[in-house]
Amino acid sequence: MNATAVNTEAHVAENYSPLPVTIATAEGAWVTDTEGKRYLDLLAAYSAVNFGHRHPALLAAATDQLARVTLTSRAFMNDRLEPFAEALARLCGKDLVLPMNTGAEAVETGIKVARAWGYRVKGIAPEKARIIVAAGNFHGRTTTIVSFSDDDSARSGFGPFTPGFDVVPFGDADAIAAAITDDTAAVLVEPIQGEAGVIVPPEGYLRRIREICDERNVLFIADEIQAGLGRVGETFACDREDVVPDLYLLGKALGGGILPVSAVVGNRDVLGVIRPGEHGSTFGGNPLAAAVGLRVVEMLESGEFQERARALGEHLDAGLQKLVGHGVTTVRVVGLWAGVDIDPAYGTGREISEKLMERGVLVKDTHGQTVRIAPPLVIRGTEIDWALEQLRLVLEG
Repeated sequence: MNATAVNTEAHVAENYSPLPVTIATAEGAWVTDTEGKRYLDLLAAYSAVNFGHRHPALLAAATDQLARVTLTSRAFMNDRLEPFAEALARLCGKDLVLPMNTGAEAVETGIKVARAWGYRVKGIAPEKARIIVAAGNFHGRTTTIVSFSDDDSARSGFGPFTPGFDVVPFGDADAIAAAITDDTAAVLVEPIQGEAGVIVPPEGYLRRIREICDERNVLFIADEIQAGLGRVGETFACDREDVVPDLYLLGKALGGGILPVSAVVGNRDVLGVIRPGEHGSTFGGNPLAAAVGLRVVEMLESGEFQERARALGEHLDAGLQKLVGHGVTTVRVVGLWAGVDIDPAYGTGREISEKLMERGVLVKDTHGQTVRIAPPLVIRGTEIDWALEQLRLVLEG
C-alpha cells in the first residue's frame, strides 16, 4: 500500500470513524473487500441501498440513461425529470416535487420553504420565523442543521449557529404544542429517529403532531430520508399512523444505491411559495438521477418491498428477542430496521460491530451501546439467521 493511500485512510478514519474495511464490489445483500473477503451488509439503509446492491432493474435504468445524457445543469430541462416528478408526487399524494441531491440539501430546502411560507402565507414578521425540532435528531451536517442538533461531535467548533429553532423532547407532542407561538412556521421531525438508534415514538405521536399543526396553522415537515421508501414496512413511516405531512423530505433509498438523489415533496400551496430563481441545485433532478429515481418509485408502487420489510422484520425481531438477557438489553424493530442495545458488560456498540465485521457481518454502532441493523430489503431469511448466529457467537465471546 502506497503512502498516499495510507494517508488518505488515516484522514478518513480520523474524520468519519468508518468500519475498517475497504469495499471493492457488491451485489445483492453482500459486499466484497479489496482482499476478496465477503460481508453481509446490514448497513444498507445508511448506504441508501434499500433494494440491494446492483439491483438489475436499477442498473438497467442507469445504464440506459448513461448512454443518452447524464448531467445537465438546472438551466436545461431533461426528458426524465417530468416523469420522475409526476411519479414521486403521485406516490406521496402531493402536487409538486423539488429535486435535490443529498438528504442535507432536502432538509435545508425544507427549512427555506417553511420560512418562506411563514412570511408569505402565515404572515410572520420578517426575520422572526421559528421551527420546532426534536432532541436527539439527525438531519444532516450543514451549519444550519447542526445549529439545532444536540450532538456535540456534530456541533463543537462550528459556531456561531443559525438562530430560529426550538428544541423539544422527541415523542412528546404536548411539548410541541407548548412551544408553538405566533412566530412558529413549522414542526420538523423524523417519524423514527435513525441515527439516535432507531427510536420509535409513542403510538399517536405523529397523529397528534398533525392535529396540533392543523389547529395552530403550522406546517408539519417529516424527514423520511432514512425511514421512508419501504424501510419500515410502509412506503413512509408516517403511514404507520395514517398521517400525511405538509412536506416530505426524501433521500437515501431514492437513489437506489446508484447515486445521491433527494427531493422535497409537497402541495402547491406550500411548496409553491418558492418562486423561480429563489432556490435550486446545479445537478438536482439531473437526467441520471431522475431516471434512477423514477425506477425506484415504480418498484415501490407494487408494494412488494414494503411487504418484504414487514415479513423479514418480524423474522429479524423474533431472532433478536432471543438474545435479550444474553448480551442484549433492549431491541427496537420497525420494519426491516433495528436498534439493538448492548449490555455494557459485553462491550460497546463499536466493539461488537468490529467483532461482527471480523465474522463477515457489517453493522454500525451509535450512541455508545447501540448497534443499528438495516439490511437491504432483498435479503433472505436464511441470511438474517446466519447474521444473528454471528451476533450470538460474538456475545458469547
